Amino acid sequence: MSVTIVKNGLKTNGAVSRNNLEQIPNIAEQYFGRKHAEVNGDHFRLDAGFLNQYKGKKPNFGFNGLGELVYYRTYSRIASDGTKETFLDTLQRVVEGCYEIQRQHCLRLHIPWDYQKALTSAHEMFVRMWNFKFLPPGRGLWMMGTQFMWDRGSAALNNCGFVSTHDLMESDPAEPFCFLMDMSMLGVGVGFDTKGAGKIQIHRPANVKKKYKVPDSREGWVDSVRQLIQSYTNKAAEGELEFDYSSIRKDGETIKGFGGKASGAKILIELHNLIKNHMESKVGKTLDSVDITDLMNYIGRCVVAGNVRRTAEIAFGDADDIKYASMKNYKKTLLPSEISSFETVTGNIWAEALKASKNACPKAKLSDFDSTNIPHDRLAPAVETWNAMNHHRWASNNSIFANVGMDYKEISEQIAVNGEPGLIWLCNMRDYGRLVDGRQPGIDGRVMGSNPCVEQSLESYELCNLVETFPANHDDAEDYMRTLKFAYLYAKTVTLLPTHNPRTNQVTLRNRRIGLSQSGIVQAFAKFGRRAVIRDFCDAGYNEIRRWDEIYSEWLCIQKSIKVTSVKPSGTVSLVAGATPGIHHPEAATYWRRVRIAKDSVLVKILSDAGYHTEPSISDPDRTVVVRFAVSDERVRPVENVTIWEQMANAADYQRYWADNQVSCTVKFKLEERPEICRVLEAYEDQLKGISFLPHMGHGYAQAPYEPCKPEEVETYNSKIKPADYSAYIMEAVGSSYCDNDSCALQSGG
Repeated sequence: MSVTIVKNGLKTNGAVSRNNLEQIPNIAEQYFGRKHAEVNGDHFRLDAGFLNQYKGKKPNFGFNGLGELVYYRTYSRIASDGTKETFLDTLQRVVEGCYEIQRQHCLRLHIPWDYQKALTSAHEMFVRMWNFKFLPPGRGLWMMGTQFMWDRGSAALNNCGFVSTHDLMESDPAEPFCFLMDMSMLGVGVGFDTKGAGKIQIHRPANVKKKYKVPDSREGWVDSVRQLIQSYTNKAAEGELEFDYSSIRKDGETIKGFGGKASGAKILIELHNLIKNHMESKVGKTLDSVDITDLMNYIGRCVVAGNVRRTAEIAFGDADDIKYASMKNYKKTLLPSEISSFETVTGNIWAEALKASKNACPKAKLSDFDSTNIPHDRLAPAVETWNAMNHHRWASNNSIFANVGMDYKEISEQIAVNGEPGLIWLCNMRDYGRLVDGRQPGIDGRVMGSNPCVEQSLESYELCNLVETFPANHDDAEDYMRTLKFAYLYAKTVTLLPTHNPRTNQVTLRNRRIGLSQSGIVQAFAKFGRRAVIRDFCDAGYNEIRRWDEIYSEWLCIQKSIKVTSVKPSGTVSLVAGATPGIHHPEAATYWRRVRIAKDSVLVKILSDAGYHTEPSISDPDRTVVVRFAVSDERVRPVENVTIWEQMANAADYQRYWADNQVSCTVKFKLEERPEICRVLEAYEDQLKGISFLPHMGHGYAQAPYEPCKPEEVETYNSKIKPADYSAYIMEAVGSSYCDNDSCALQSGG
């Protein structure tokens, strides 16, 4: 059974239960002994004179205006007076929130706290963020310092997490699914495994109706799913649930705490029906790896449909689980000669669906393929798989637990088609920090998997606590060493504030795991030289972080961090700072970067007035406008000029000298490099902890996010652009994706 904690009459077993939904705990009250709102009078504040130096000023946002748009669209919250935050306001909120957590921690433990020393430190943290030497993850920019953080805890400050299903029999079978839903609704992406396959049998609920009124809260939605799953997995279940959705707020109403708009009850009703129908089909049987993945994907589909909240999922299955490996392979039952005909028909079905609705979920019928003459015994399973992919299986990247020494031939052939599956080597994750430090058996022995972008080694119920640094935005290595102090301090501070989940808190308190990441790595190679970056920024930088971990852990009276560095894939945060994402090369040296914005947003007029080209979206002309930016960085080689061997070497060197967690790297391969995939896996299997691949196929369609263009086109376009005036921007911002990477975030319907 799961652990139950009782405090002041409040019971919880990892998520708020139905019995106490009216008593949702205030984290500050439980941890610090009083609600944070009651201590705002002596809240840590930056000096007013210091802040006045930055009023009316604009930082050097990245990529010719793109970074500024991304900031306002994604991270600028509505302030208490109803206005929108400026970048100054956001950094003030973030820095003050960070140092206030430290202050409250020291007060709680009755250990020294020097306000003036903290103020000097906080000023320098602010300056280094303002100059884009480092930034919190998108989750931190959006949530650090908010009342939501104090009320509901630090989960929303974290990028992502992982949960294992291996103990389905020993604990509440609904718990892993509810953890994924709960964290996903906070914008946290979640990885999960299928190790619970075959461990839990499904029973039909007793033929008695049991009414359940779903509360209008994240906790209420999650608990409704818990009750539904338990009704099919607990022999002693009281009866069949009959849900009452009348309390759920209507579609479009404001969500005051987390931000964004409510989506209404429709998507929850659909989720309940999907789970119920799936469980009914499994009565008398055990859940297998495909069932576990489908149930998680139903939840991901629901969360993504919920407006502001975007998340991601990654599934990890055994390499020899054929059924799991075939979940997205509709070609498996077709003959090679039949695949082209099948894809022609399904392509037409997609086209018709897009005409009908932007978010259409196309469904094929056997009769749609009458003209192909494909026998039904091969056609039926292909259609079933194709429909499942479009309906919900798009929701996770399906990856495998790889083993050093395994045969990669079959896996490589699958990867060559569309990039899946990705791979992680659990033995390397458990027995190594940085590879240069040698094998240390069991150094991270409780690790069970990883997050969706695979930059963190994680135990079950553990979260990713990341920070992003930009080495190319520094003068030299000495300047970078100074930045690492404040990047480290931000990440370590996040571990001081509990989440609302006791299981997660238990792991966090034991590990204090953080992940200081680098973005713009190839820009740093171009600026300082590859050898110098590896030696002076990575190897020396890691030792500097460990030095600060000794100092601050001793002062704060907490555990040293089990691991401290990683490379995240990045995305929106790196755009704000003008950095290439993580360790990846850009698509081109000069290119068009297109961004989609709601047609009725004031942002459209702001950008149009500044000279940016805007046009209706081809796929959604009535609701969406596409804005075009011109980007140039000719110092950096585009990915099409970089072999898969060089990309793997970069990942391996960063795993060796920088990341004691992991390097998130998606290796782009050209068609002629497909035969090399098996060989690079064999060559680097003992030098990496995780890797994924993706075919390099160019943009291939109109209004692509990235499209190469000529240097003179960029120069001409940008010469006509004026500074954008965002003073009229009043639209409410939306939260960032879990890992700040558009390729990681789930997108509904595709």
